[in-house]
Amino acid sequence: NINPLSALTLVAIGLGLIAGMPAGSVIGAYEGGVGKTLGHIALVVALGTMLGKMMAESGGAEQVARTMIDRFGERNAHWAMVCIAFLVGLPLFFEVGFVLLVPIAFTVARRVGVSVLMVGLPMVAGLSVVHALVPPHPAAMLAVQAYQASVGQTLMYAILIGIPTAIIAGPVFAKFIVPRIQLPDINPLEQQFINREPRARLPSCSITLATILLPVVLMLIGGWADLISTPGSGFNQFLQFIGNSVMALLIATVVSFWTLGLAQGFNRESILKFTNECLAPTASITLLVGAGGGLNRILIDSGVTTEIVGLAQDFQLSPLFMGWVFAALMRIATGSATVAMTTASGIVAPVALGLGYPHPELLVLATGAGSVIFSHVNDGGFWLVKEYFNMTVAQTFKTWTVLETLISVVAFGFTLILSELI
Repeated sequence: NINPLSALTLVAIGLGLIAGMPAGSVIGAYEGGVGKTLGHIALVVALGTMLGKMMAESGGAEQVARTMIDRFGERNAHWAMVCIAFLVGLPLFFEVGFVLLVPIAFTVARRVGVSVLMVGLPMVAGLSVVHALVPPHPAAMLAVQAYQASVGQTLMYAILIGIPTAIIAGPVFAKFIVPRIQLPDINPLEQQFINREPRARLPSCSITLATILLPVVLMLIGGWADLISTPGSGFNQFLQFIGNSVMALLIATVVSFWTLGLAQGFNRESILKFTNECLAPTASITLLVGAGGGLNRILIDSGVTTEIVGLAQDFQLSPLFMGWVFAALMRIATGSATVAMTTASGIVAPVALGLGYPHPELLVLATGAGSVIFSHVNDGGFWLVKEYFNMTVAQTFKTWTVLETLISVVAFGFTLILSELI
């Protein structure tokens, strides 16, 4: 096994040399691509992770889960779980969201008396859909940048397509598959979560949701700034400023220090400790995304994308289909949805711009849909789901891999329908 960052760097440099780029300019192009990508994405990752950490430590996620289950009723816990994952997953990476919510899934399954998969699969469906399609997720934000799409409009379309996709791949698919999967009676990981000490004091559900959804609302306002106010006016510029993804996440993170930190009895030292602790695990993710950006730059500078533009024109492939196919191929090859989305959007963006494709927001969604197809053994998420839910490799293929492929195909289908309507 080779570290994915090293592998991507070797592939990018090797590709540049094979494509005939001057040896002296290969490294410069790669570094330029990494720098341009990280300039924006490192901030989004860091701020989103801090927001997620505050939600975890304060017990806000637990409170949201309890409230949803009380509202939906225990028998509809799988519907509650997909909603929780969709909301909680907005500021979080899939892995972070999964680890944050899995104790809730175990608790709910025990309380309702169902297989953990009955609530666990809707949970991972909600998280995965948000990860693939919805800004401010770093991969989606990169695609927004590459395609020069509007964050506000992408967010609106992503929610429109994401909700039915999560329902089909989550609760509906779980109803079908769970009776066919027999899990062992004892799950060692479940014991750790069920028997842990809960926090005595939790933030209210409304405070937690308001904090999580604040960056989403600010980005929507930024996207609609020209409709709300006169373009170019001071107020218009202010709306675009607070609607910028970095600014929106920064505002929400600072607000969370109060709503989920100081107001819950944590002192400033505790908040500092939480926010420092949570940044270390994001380093490898951030660097991987940067390496994907470096590879994109090599693909452009070496003329590979120009060749692809030519091929796309010869075969008359639509940019939407290209976005989905390239992301799907990269996902199967690398296992990383983030790398798949980053690389595919870097390849397809110049093509789409060259062809004058009018709906860059839909390109973000098509690429995102392709990036989650067929998760298998080279994807960290595959092993996370397998281990936590105590499944065999074969059972993980039947549940998680099929679920991810369903998300990919269904979301792409809805994107095609939307492209006909707008």
